[in-house]
Amino acid sequence: MLIKTDGYIISAVALLSTALAHAADFPERPVRMIVPYAPGAGQDITGRLLAQRLTDAWSQQVVVDNRPGAGSNIGSEMGARAPADGYTLLLANEAMAINATLTRKLPFDPQRDLAAISLIVINPRIFVVHPGVPAKDIKELVAFARTKAGGVSYGSSGVGTGPHLAAALLASMAKVEMTHVPYKGVAPAMTDLLGGQLHLIVSTILSAMPHIQSNKLRGLAVTTTKRSAALPSVPTVAESGVPGYEATAWSMLMAPAPTPRALITRIHASTARAIDNADVRKRYAAEGGEAVGSAPEAASKFLVTEIQRWAKVIKEAGLRPE
Repeated sequence: MLIKTDGYIISAVALLSTALAHAADFPERPVRMIVPYAPGAGQDITGRLLAQRLTDAWSQQVVVDNRPGAGSNIGSEMGARAPADGYTLLLANEAMAINATLTRKLPFDPQRDLAAISLIVINPRIFVVHPGVPAKDIKELVAFARTKAGGVSYGSSGVGTGPHLAAALLASMAKVEMTHVPYKGVAPAMTDLLGGQLHLIVSTILSAMPHIQSNKLRGLAVTTTKRSAALPSVPTVAESGVPGYEATAWSMLMAPAPTPRALITRIHASTARAIDNADVRKRYAAEGGEAVGSAPEAASKFLVTEIQRWAKVIKEAGLRPE
């Protein structure tokens, strides 16, 4: 019995040694990074910047593979079902946390089928209103909404998207009525806001900045817990009368869950170094983002928190899984 046990120990040590050796040599061929959005989208820009830095670090090409569709579920499922050898990575975002509740039959489990490698960047969104709205901050917006039947109207890129739920969270926490107008994309919603057909939208800072600078729109507050370096004069929603409010956009690098721990550690180390690069941080900051580079454990806890946060918002907003 002792000999058999020793055999198991020797086998385990041998397997561990082999895994460590593979991790040390990784990567020996090109790596695929699945981005579940179309080329040119914000998530695609984030992924390509990281992919280039990892390509430089590894001397192996990291190829961005755009797989849009089904609110990011198509690409995310591909990432979850890929071989667990480190050669297929997934750049997930907050849609994964939302879809965990909003998609009736999600074909994968974000916590069971995927392993977090690192939280890459956190991006604030911003509440922007048409200049005709008599509100200079969130407190005044809430007061204005209470004077109107149906509250204020806000547009988004679709039901259950991050911008939709960010506004729904404000309505829930401030206990004010707001009317959601879904569009087939951000561009038509922004066009109607500029034309005065909507009162507000929750936008990315990158999209809203030119309109704020030209005084075509007014920025009321950002959705993160800290002000954005890109718009330091704009307060957070939390400091504007709704304490505890937070609704971030984010990007997280992930791998199939069975990926060996040694490989996860190796990929995280390279990713953290890439994100710590001054040029990378500057690029993300220009879009209003904050580079993170968190450890796998912290990224995993963050994902759980986000899933729980949006499950509550979805329930309170009365949205049904589709």
